[in-house]
Amino acid sequence: MIIVTTPEVPGKKIVRVLGLARGNTIRARHIGRDIAAVFKNIVGGEISDYTKMMSEAREQALDRLSEDAAQLGANAVVQVRFSTTSMMQGAAEFMAYGTAVVVE
Repeated sequence: MIIVTTPEVPGKKIVRVLGLARGNTIRARHIGRDIAAVFKNIVGGEISDYTKMMSEAREQALDRLSEDAAQLGANAVVQVRFSTTSMMQGAAEFMAYGTAVVVE
């Protein structure tokens, strides 16, 4: 599956547009990570546990986007974007979405 943030896939021709493809995940913070984050906030610097959690959420959302596009019959997704939304205190949704297409 080709996944790009551009409107076209370089060197390929879009022959069919299949519609919206999306993938999401909802992640909740962990109390242990929150305690570590409070200390890190005092001294400054990267909160690596949260960085890792967001990276994993992005990858899972992209995997689910790819699965959704494949179910539509696509071999590529163009104009991919990411979105985050706070669902409740301590939990957030991470979404990847784009246009499922067939390229040749």
